Amino acid sequence: MVNPFSSHNHSRLPTIDAATGPAEQTALPLESVTFEDAAVELGGRTIWSHGSFKVYQGEMVGLIGPNGAGKTTLLRVLLGQIKASHGQVRVLGAPARRGNRDVGYVPQHQTMELDLAVRAFDFVMMGLTGHRWGLGRASNAERHSVQEALKAVNAAALADEPIGVLSGGEQQRLRIAQALVTEPRLLLLDEPLASLDLRSRHEIVDLVQRISRERRVTVLFVTHDLNLFLGVLDRVIYLLDCKPIAASMDEVVRPDILSRLYRAPVRIVHTSDGRRFITGV
Repeated sequence: MVNPFSSHNHSRLPTIDAATGPAEQTALPLESVTFEDAAVELGGRTIWSHGSFKVYQGEMVGLIGPNGAGKTTLLRVLLGQIKASHGQVRVLGAPARRGNRDVGYVPQHQTMELDLAVRAFDFVMMGLTGHRWGLGRASNAERHSVQEALKAVNAAALADEPIGVLSGGEQQRLRIAQALVTEPRLLLLDEPLASLDLRSRHEIVDLVQRISRERRVTVLFVTHDLNLFLGVLDRVIYLLDCKPIAASMDEVVRPDILSRLYRAPVRIVHTSDGRRFITGV
């Protein structure tokens, strides 16, 4: 198990100075997600097992692995939709459960139909009111929460637009706004960059990073493209040989690890200005 405090990118996590007295010590970071020897079995098949790791408040953590490795299953465990068949899973200090308003979720991207005339404002409102549509049944506090969520994703100007006519990047902003409307402490995103163009991908990554930093929201981000995240993520959880493993970026961005992970040759290219890129066949 990797010590989370050893990562090179943990300047945001508070630490304790051994030279200071108890009154001067900074509190240890809060655990947003805790897995203790957790395993999931579905239909008599073990999806993954021996999951033991922690994700701390305010971290941005990538979740990577080949198709079918169980990334979405891991998110569903955190959402309380699937129970661990072994071990323990805690979310924000309590057992994972359905309907936890402290957990925001952005499912895999699907383009909304052009004839879908629901306003962006009402779509975000669904994150609060469930089946209730329209502002007539919404309270002033709920309307304010929607307005703030739209502002958080730079989509306030889209409030009255039918979501079916918006671009893929704009629609994804609204999905994130819907997930943020309850002011969650943990945000789960399942491949939110799929089907987006390169510019929209960069915009969504920058947006989520800003939200995490400003709101101290813990983010777990499922992705297949680590290149967009090399200077963004604090750590990575990768699913290899039916086991979720937490590691720093430097421990994961290696040809041997990534080649095993994706079962294809992977190279790490270093540029003259110190940057690196992941390339593969």
